[in-house]
Amino acid sequence: MRQPAATLGRIALVSEHASPLASLGGVDSGGQNVYVGQVARHLAMRGWQVDVLTRRDDERLPEVVPILGGARVVHVAAGPPERLPKERLLPFMPAFADGVLDFCRREGRGYDLLHANFFMSGLVSAEVKRAFGTPFVITFHALGRVRRAYQGTADAFPDERFEIEDRIAAEADRIVAECPQDEDDLVRLYHAEPHKVRVVPCGFDPGELWPVPKVVARRRLGIPLDDRVVLQLGRMVPRKGVEDVIRGFGRLTREHGIAARLLIVGGETDAPDPVATPEIGRLAEVARDEGVSQRVTFTGSRGRHELRDYYSAADVFVTMPWYEPFGITPVEAMACGTPVVGSAAGGVKYSVADGETGYLVPPRDADALADALARLFSDEPLRDLFGRQGLRRAHALFTWSGVAGKLTAIYDEVLAERGRAAGQTRQPAADPTTNETDALPRKITV
Repeated sequence: MRQPAATLGRIALVSEHASPLASLGGVDSGGQNVYVGQVARHLAMRGWQVDVLTRRDDERLPEVVPILGGARVVHVAAGPPERLPKERLLPFMPAFADGVLDFCRREGRGYDLLHANFFMSGLVSAEVKRAFGTPFVITFHALGRVRRAYQGTADAFPDERFEIEDRIAAEADRIVAECPQDEDDLVRLYHAEPHKVRVVPCGFDPGELWPVPKVVARRRLGIPLDDRVVLQLGRMVPRKGVEDVIRGFGRLTREHGIAARLLIVGGETDAPDPVATPEIGRLAEVARDEGVSQRVTFTGSRGRHELRDYYSAADVFVTMPWYEPFGITPVEAMACGTPVVGSAAGGVKYSVADGETGYLVPPRDADALADALARLFSDEPLRDLFGRQGLRRAHALFTWSGVAGKLTAIYDEVLAERGRAAGQTRQPAADPTTNETDALPRKITV
């Protein structure tokens, strides 16, 4: 699609740790990276001028990198130029905010609106709003209080996160919830004003993901056509429930007598490396405990262009997170015509239609997972039906083009409100070359 000549405005997608240029499948590289990249691209194709502002994590990266659709990725200096766990980035957010303002000064103009992604980007956006009056929208992608409830002491974020999220929920002009459960959590746990919350799901790109004939997909991946194949794909962190997938798979083979193969796609490197991705080593031990190590294959990370073959080659896609703000992979699997068995948690219970496009089972319930897989493997026509219905559902409800349209409507609401408050139709972005930019505090407080 050609980018329209007229622009709707200048938008910054702020995403401090999740760059659309990062390889996927690692601890901190997953759905948010896809979300930011696809939203940027589709907003740009609609006529917005879009920059993705992300932290420089490699000194070799250029400051500005164009991406598909006409958007740009801007690498902001904040902390050491190396990869760091996101749990260690909060102290660098004042420098990130200063870097954003410095970039605006050098560009000669600010942004009409900021769309923050994750709570640290929300903190930066709230400070820019205080300095410039620039409105901002926030997609949290995960909520600290929900994370703490499920992860307990394994949650390495400081308690300060809760106060920051409270502040963002109060100061944001709009909050984008990714599913009804996310909306409920925002209102119940953060006292978000319901009129400010809009539900906009994640999506998939039909130009990237579509059903590949199984014989073709399996030939490319070297998988025998007559194998029964279960696929798990995503970030390799405990909360994604991959251990539960392996244990359910073990019960499928032992208690239901179904011989199958489990493919696990994800990790920090292209080849499965338990040193680079310790979770792979832990999960390999789980597979040995279950007696299925010979039937479980860890593939390592895979590029976006390879995923449609993996989704299409599978008989069933499985995702068993303990909690999930949305979860893009079930939608991507449905877009490739593959039925899904997922945990009835957060966004998964929103994207997967139970009994129509797959099955929902309780989180952390390996027995229920094994039962659902056994039902599907015993009924090929049902698998085909669920696959077709999932494909229709994905196209009807979950495309990135549709997501960009809904976000545009939210941006227009916010900018119209700002314009009315200023007595004009559309207030131009603040001029960052004036001394007003010095109003940004050097120390971010909550």
